[in-house]
Amino acid sequence: MAAGDPGKAWLETLGALIRAQRVTAGLTLRELSTRTKVSNAYLSQIERGLHEPSISVLGAIAAALGVSLEALLARSGLLVPKEGGRAALVPDTEAAILGDPQLSEPQRVALLSIYRSFVPARSRSPSD
Repeated sequence: MAAGDPGKAWLETLGALIRAQRVTAGLTLRELSTRTKVSNAYLSQIERGLHEPSISVLGAIAAALGVSLEALLARSGLLVPKEGGRAALVPDTEAAILGDPQLSEPQRVALLSIYRSFVPARSRSPSD
């Protein structure tokens, strides 16, 4: 893929999101591998944005991390969540945090945690 390829950028964002979710959940790559029944090496490639996972693998990762597949795809910027039957804009704050090359992994995790503490998760029901 070319350096400016949006597909590559999405894979990197998805990988960074999965890594941040895993670290936030307190899981090692090996523990995530055991929970998902996906190899350590493959998960590592996904987290580094080197491989595009299938929907079934993404579903297993989302379940192991305790998030819905829809929320994982929305946070990565691939899926636009629906509100009241209309497509809503995906806030790009999380994508900006995940995609910022000047931030270290611990900084990304900290910023995402702080941001999510102020902004309700898109996967929560309106009654929460």
